[in-house]
Amino acid sequence: MSFHKLIAGPNVLVLPGVYDGVSARLAAQAGFTALYMTGFGAVASALGAPDVGIATYTEMVERVRCIAGSVSVPVIADGDTGYGGILNVDRTLHGYCAAGAAGIQLEDQEFPKKCGHMSGRRVIPADEAARKIAVAAAARESRDFLIIARTDARTTHGLDEALRRAELYLKAGADVLFIESPESVEELQRIGRAFAGVPLLANMVEGGRTPRLSAVELAGLGFKIGLYPVTGLLAAAAALRAAFVELNRTKGGSVTETPLLQFADMTAVMGFAEAVALETAANS
Repeated sequence: MSFHKLIAGPNVLVLPGVYDGVSARLAAQAGFTALYMTGFGAVASALGAPDVGIATYTEMVERVRCIAGSVSVPVIADGDTGYGGILNVDRTLHGYCAAGAAGIQLEDQEFPKKCGHMSGRRVIPADEAARKIAVAAAARESRDFLIIARTDARTTHGLDEALRRAELYLKAGADVLFIESPESVEELQRIGRAFAGVPLLANMVEGGRTPRLSAVELAGLGFKIGLYPVTGLLAAAAALRAAFVELNRTKGGSVTETPLLQFADMTAVMGFAEAVALETAANS
């Protein structure tokens, strides 16, 4: 099912953040109908670096290909600023489409960008950002490909400017609006009222600038998508830290205090049985 059909349905869409093939498989197997490739998580897991604009288009499109190719559900991928100007945005759209993404998120930050819940983010002129969205809308190969327009103007320019920009991006061809980092439930309510009937995305980051609400609560405020981009990454990082600390403490002894997936369960997650069956059938 396409993202357009998912967001046209009666229910709010819960979108989990995934960052590699394992997290994507686990999220899909948990029953999510769509996934979101988090830039924060992709950069952290692939480069071991912070999300401060150092990942290149080439690195990110390869991560899109990996994640989209590992699951059968649609994947929205973080496209940062489009990795440059108008021509870069056009290339990014074609590349993400070819890599298997079902949609892209583009933001209006200056390059190099920063994580959306950091301070010090700066945005490009609104008309320049709107042209990027228009180019993206024209470059997509199908209307089924979703374009999420994100503005980071709230933190440095206030909510009024963020709302103004969102309106421009909607007129430029965005399918979903994403106003990053509102700082209260009242601001979320105002966004919902300003764009009644327009698909809206709310970014729910543990420890971030925006109050963390459930998808049901967000739906009551007028939002269609509740994005939880780093929940899985934070859980995985906590488990890895605990397991490695214990493994080091015990000098290679059994790790008993940290929950572990059984090896047989992990092979099932990754599809070993299907791979063996395919090989056996081909050789018989």
